[in-house]
Amino acid sequence: MGKGDILVYRIYVEKKSNLANEAASLLWSLQNLLGIKNLEGLRIFNRYDVENIDGDLFNGCKTTVFSEPQLDDVYDELPEVFGSHIFAVEYLPGQYDQRADSAAQCIQLISQKERPTVRTAKVYMLEGDSIADDITAVKKYIINPVEAREAGLSLPASLELPVSLPEKIEVLDGFINMGDGSADDIIKKYSLAMDKDDVLFCRDYFKNENRDPTLTELKMIDTYWSDHCRHTTFLTVIDGVKIDDPSVKAAYENYLKIKAETGSKKPVTLMDIATIGAKYLRQKGLLESLDISDEINACTVKIDVDVTNKNGLKSVEKWLLLFKNETHNHPTEIEPFGGAATCIGGAIRDPLSGRAYVYQAMRITGAGDSTADINATLPGKLPQRKIATQAAAGYSSYGNQIGLATGIVDEIYHEGYIAKHMELGAVIGAAPLLNVRRETPLPGDVVILLGGRTGRDGCGGATGSSKSHDVTSIETCGAEVQKGNAPEERKIQRFFRNPEVTKLIKRCNDFGAGGVSVAIGELADGLHINLDKVPKKYEGLDGTELAISESQERMAVVLSPGDAEKFKMLAAAENLEATEIAIVKAEKRLTMEWQNEIIVDISRDFLNSNGAEKRTTVEIPIFTANNTDLYGKFNAKYIKLAGDLNICSKRGLSETFDSTIGAGTVLMPFGGKY
Repeated sequence: MGKGDILVYRIYVEKKSNLANEAASLLWSLQNLLGIKNLEGLRIFNRYDVENIDGDLFNGCKTTVFSEPQLDDVYDELPEVFGSHIFAVEYLPGQYDQRADSAAQCIQLISQKERPTVRTAKVYMLEGDSIADDITAVKKYIINPVEAREAGLSLPASLELPVSLPEKIEVLDGFINMGDGSADDIIKKYSLAMDKDDVLFCRDYFKNENRDPTLTELKMIDTYWSDHCRHTTFLTVIDGVKIDDPSVKAAYENYLKIKAETGSKKPVTLMDIATIGAKYLRQKGLLESLDISDEINACTVKIDVDVTNKNGLKSVEKWLLLFKNETHNHPTEIEPFGGAATCIGGAIRDPLSGRAYVYQAMRITGAGDSTADINATLPGKLPQRKIATQAAAGYSSYGNQIGLATGIVDEIYHEGYIAKHMELGAVIGAAPLLNVRRETPLPGDVVILLGGRTGRDGCGGATGSSKSHDVTSIETCGAEVQKGNAPEERKIQRFFRNPEVTKLIKRCNDFGAGGVSVAIGELADGLHINLDKVPKKYEGLDGTELAISESQERMAVVLSPGDAEKFKMLAAAENLEATEIAIVKAEKRLTMEWQNEIIVDISRDFLNSNGAEKRTTVEIPIFTANNTDLYGKFNAKYIKLAGDLNICSKRGLSETFDSTIGAGTVLMPFGGKY
């Protein structure tokens, strides 16, 4: 093939040897954790394949886009090293690749022409005699099948992904006539998070509708009613309580007393127990600052802010203060980097949907012993060290990119977290009250999808976090955890800081768990959504995928029809896509259209039922404290204490996070204002 016939260009970029920290860290892990003593060296190359670009532009980008000459070495071909073993790793198809996306955007900025197609992979070169037998173990340690796969080493003829055009959405023939015993088969066949009672509840609803449901309807309902979206566990009715512990019994009796005083007729649930205090205080007029809204955003209070203008004049402004915490335990357990990154992204998006600017974050996590022998890893789990280090990298990467100061960073080490990692992020944001408009959507209002495009990444995130898992679950969780796109959410932050923008928004919701179904479905009682208008990352998505794919970097906003064009113009100025995809209607039904067919048509009352009622009983035994020997030998106890991971300095962990970015830090991580 002649030079002029090249369709795909390729280069390899490697950090200079004295700066190759990633390779050095991985080499240490493979030698000391996996015990591969014959491994003498390790090199890591970032591989770029580029299509739809001319040769001169590609060559010019080698030292401007793909590498930094003072830090990197660039190769057109991999260097040949005798006795080395080479393999490459790439993200699964459909997963967001920030490195490739950023490179493509930079090339387009330089060329001012069509954006090229870029694919990246990481190439590992292992050096050493007699390590061939260890390659399988190395690959297992490096490649997490939830997010990545081994890539080929040869140059492809094209980077275009094969597209299989989706067919019609399946109708579940015979669903309304199935017997009670078939519900478990439906749950298994379609990998549902709902239980048997929910399936039968759906059957009875569609029987009244005199039709079988579509697969999209079943998946959408499953998402809508998932524990992640509807807190099913907390809303389970507690029929009977037996408490032996006197202190717990006294607290429960106090709850019942307060409940009676408020006149609440709601059943006893964990949710009612958790919220009765706030309801009581509000009823007594002691929560005047609490902001009450029909929007489902972050917890919000009204505050007075002392303001000094440029001329030195002081005044008091009314502001909204929003705070939110997010747990991403399951996603971080199966895909640490993406799970932790979307934890902070998810925490941000709730106050952001309330039109607030998010100023500061903290991160509290729980992990097993990250120094434990890798052979002690539970079946179907990732090693504790890999979870701990990659989760910290994911959270800090997203927070640092979006410009969010992260002050408190702490990790609790306990064997109870071996079975499930804890990933918790919390944020605080604020907005001037004058900039936030909240109104009930009216028939004819339009719903605009703002921000990132939709892909298969994020399908099943809500339901995946809401159901039980076993050692085989990892094989089917690939699409559930996204790779976050922090710069895109950063653009929405900037956009919502513009009062001209926020004063156009009647109501807003984020595209968290559930995607279009929940983000738009919660905005109004009556909605018609045209899924054909949803911007896509690539072709081949069917209606079900478009309906349930979630994202950190998308918002759904309700506008009066006359404000839509102005909103889209302002969005374009911030380099944000804004697309009208739904309309508010008077009839209290949620309908979705795809390829000119109605694939969802469901009553709002049915959706809001949250499924079949769940009931349980509770028994609490007497709590007995551990009888620890408080007067043992001082030396032995002190040595044991000093060997506890929770006592070690976590400064290295904390310094992974930027505590000063955005100039929003009030207290520095290690105490004091400096």
